[in-house]
Amino acid sequence: MKTDRDTATRLLTQMMQIRQFEDKIMELLAKNIAEGGSHLYAGMEAVAVGAISVLRNDDYITSTHRGHGHAIAKDGDLNALMAEILGKKTGVCKGKGGSLHLADVSKGNLGANGIVAGSLGIATGAGLSVKNRKSGQVIVCFFGDGATNNGIFFECLNMASLWKLPVVYVCENNLYGMSVSVERACAVQDLTKKAVAFDMKSDCVDGQDVLAVRDTVAKWVDYARNGEGPSFIVANTYRYYGHSRSDPRAYRTREEEKFWRERDPIKIFSNRMVEQAILSAEDVKEVEESVTKSIEEAVDFAMKSPFPEPEELYTDLYA
Repeated sequence: MKTDRDTATRLLTQMMQIRQFEDKIMELLAKNIAEGGSHLYAGMEAVAVGAISVLRNDDYITSTHRGHGHAIAKDGDLNALMAEILGKKTGVCKGKGGSLHLADVSKGNLGANGIVAGSLGIATGAGLSVKNRKSGQVIVCFFGDGATNNGIFFECLNMASLWKLPVVYVCENNLYGMSVSVERACAVQDLTKKAVAFDMKSDCVDGQDVLAVRDTVAKWVDYARNGEGPSFIVANTYRYYGHSRSDPRAYRTREEEKFWRERDPIKIFSNRMVEQAILSAEDVKEVEESVTKSIEEAVDFAMKSPFPEPEELYTDLYA
């Protein structure tokens, strides 16, 4: 796909927003300003941004417990997202969802969730709805490598393939399910082979290259939108922080982390755009400065926002 100046600026802006947003969340967690569980997406930005960049506004995504990046890439409001993580009334879920349950149906984000592989059932159900309504929408379902060992993974891929549902299943293979490496957890090292049992098309992409992700997902989104059915993509990537803030990453070597830091998705993309004269070094600097300002404004907005009133405890509940 062609990358012009506007597209390059948008992709770079979103990746920088995710990185700085996550770095700020870690800072707020360390100060106990943000509380509870929070699983950060830093290092994996190219997957969410590249994949979601090819969707229509009315297309859907389903997310994971590591969902901030997906929410931002699906046109999420930084102020409302930051407020939600701090449990504030102005949050995207009125302060009731928090980090693990970010959702904004108005933007097509059907939500993060705290259940490994939980996104697969939601996406497959949404895919069935879309097919029945003949709306022409597509669902991109994000999940981690650990989810591919769960029963619901196999059930959903079977159902989606059988009924030719318009779902693109994107496995964010960041090499670890909590502290267990994918090599120790999966009998099949090439995760794309897991789609073979369902006669489903599969693909593999460098998850540190936003343009590679964009091109790959675009192909399978078109495939789904044309009624050809689902596909399974493995995006190989790496999370910079631990599984959560309590994880010291003792199971990873410094050499491994250094290798992946050198393949930083933001640096790879910005350097390429400068080399190709699509963006200048000054453009990159201006984007970074603008993003820094927007993140600081989001924190200020969230900090000044009120907590939900106690009487709102039982509103928005469904049974």
